[in-house]
Amino acid sequence: MTEKTLKLESSSLNEFFGFQNENIKEIAKSYPQSKIISRGEEIFLKGPEKDVNQLSSLFEKLLAHFEKTGHLSLENIKNYLEGETQHIDEILNQKDIIVHGNRGLIVKAKTLNQKRLVEASEKSDIVFAIGPAGTGKTYTAVALAVRALKDKKVKKIIITRPAVEAGENLGFLPGDLKEKIDPYLRPIYDALEDMVSGEKLKAFLEKNTIEIAPLAYMRGRTLDNAFILLDEAQNTTPMQLKMFLTRMGPASKIIVTGDKTQVDLPKNQKSGLEDAETKLQKINGIEFIELDGKDVVRHPLVVKILQAYEKADS
Repeated sequence: MTEKTLKLESSSLNEFFGFQNENIKEIAKSYPQSKIISRGEEIFLKGPEKDVNQLSSLFEKLLAHFEKTGHLSLENIKNYLEGETQHIDEILNQKDIIVHGNRGLIVKAKTLNQKRLVEASEKSDIVFAIGPAGTGKTYTAVALAVRALKDKKVKKIIITRPAVEAGENLGFLPGDLKEKIDPYLRPIYDALEDMVSGEKLKAFLEKNTIEIAPLAYMRGRTLDNAFILLDEAQNTTPMQLKMFLTRMGPASKIIVTGDKTQVDLPKNQKSGLEDAETKLQKINGIEFIELDGKDVVRHPLVVKILQAYEKADS
């Protein structure tokens, strides 16, 4: 008999093992001569040498599948046990998929300009994604950040927004600064919850592997080995955006998103996004991607609403 202990490095092992260890039980059915015991972050294997070696290889594949997709179903396990993984491999290796989200969700670019944003991020270290509401610029940027973290290309994700009041006064909101700011960051949390399991997201936030903070918290820092997203950049001043961009350290990537039609700054204050678009266009390694009404992925009426406002404004 052979014994082997596997160390499973994942912050979502309950989901990996399945409800009441159903995934482990399914595997055990195919190896009746062996014992499979889960203990915290470890799996203890005992049985014939051939079985133990096969089980060790199987768990490596299953864990890699789970880490990439955030999902492991009984059907997936049966396919791996039976060696029928061609369909799974095809899905996992599709080039247009940005990231595998929760509950089997597949996140990929849905429009031409979203695809341009993905391609720009892959070849340039700073990318500006500019477009109206509903064009998927923030959601795509968050997906790219999550992919970089999952692929271990960066050590952390930093997501920030300027704390600008959109017709409301932050001072009158209840709670401390974090509680006042969190509602403004809700779209970021919503996107992350689509792409990272609840248990893992909680662990990432607690360990600051994913950091979500107001723009003012970036001052004085060097952001190294990170994927950094600045959202709602139209509400930065030129000095704020300059401060943010110059925080960038080695081995980092930045995506800046914004909508020039929704500036909430005082009327006499120039937007940092428009200022950067004028000053940084010709710098090699910085790309500007424009999204428009054709990229709107919300309700079809959103496109008509945007068109109506554009017509009235012009």
